[in-house]
Amino acid sequence: MDEAVVVERVIGRCGELVLRRVGAHHEIVANGVFLMDTRGGDSERLLATATADRMPAPGRLAVGGLGVGFTLAAALAHPAVGTVDVIEREPDVVRWNSGPLADGNGHAVDDPRVRTHVADLADWLRDAPPGSVDGLCLDTDNGPDWLVDPGNAGLYDDAGLAAARRVLAPGGVLALWCAAPSPELAERLGTIFDDVATLEVPVGRGDPDVVLLAR
Repeated sequence: MDEAVVVERVIGRCGELVLRRVGAHHEIVANGVFLMDTRGGDSERLLATATADRMPAPGRLAVGGLGVGFTLAAALAHPAVGTVDVIEREPDVVRWNSGPLADGNGHAVDDPRVRTHVADLADWLRDAPPGSVDGLCLDTDNGPDWLVDPGNAGLYDDAGLAAARRVLAPGGVLALWCAAPSPELAERLGTIFDDVATLEVPVGRGDPDVVLLAR
């Protein structure tokens, strides 16, 4: 086993953030809780591709939560995506994506089709014009049942989902990433959207990663 090496430790808006390197891979840890890494990433990529497959083209996609850049890179590679707005509240995560993480995601944040907003997603959803995007991918936490930041709970309640629906153009698609199946969230989406689907991505152990799609 390779030893974890701390690349950088910072104090962000949500508390302590650590970027670590383990062999050829990087990890992001928030307040001592593993958040994401550059191993695999199938479900993060699916978050973007499944959304782009279903939304009107050429589409305006918004990605809430930059992470290690896999969702953004997959969005930029999809022919249905015209522009991408990235909403990431941690400026150091944006900086890492232009630095140590850039080779792993193809320097996605530097693509001219990308506009990066250093902002809280709830604030961005509140201020964005109605119908301003065709697809909205949310990967800001591990889902409603395993919150890294309790402040993100509002993104998954009725008001938060309604705010997401407001910014979608007709035929638009909302996608949410979860670290485990969330039947309650799927049911709640069904009261606000017309069409809801659950996609599962098996992982090495434990519950599968899940992408919830609503249109």
